[in-house]
Amino acid sequence: MRSITIIDIVLNLYMWCLIATAILSWLAYGGVLNTRNKFVYAVSDFLYRITEPALRPIRRVVPYVGGIDLSPLVLILLIHLLRMLIQEYGGLLV
Repeated sequence: MRSITIIDIVLNLYMWCLIATAILSWLAYGGVLNTRNKFVYAVSDFLYRITEPALRPIRRVVPYVGGIDLSPLVLILLIHLLRMLIQEYGGLLV
């Protein structure tokens, strides 16, 4: 397997982790999920730990809009752009 394919897979998985983090936070805020449940806490803590280092710098720049954090959306768009660039110019790196 080429290294470009592995990078693309990792970026895709990270993008899905960002989406899961956002959905989990909405469900926890709405009271649908019990964050005291050990499994829910473990999953949300894991997702927070892997996504927060990338989201923190974006949160410093992008303000909350109507109480909604847009940093996951910005990071997802950046990852998508990076994936497109890798797919377009990946053959040149080999």
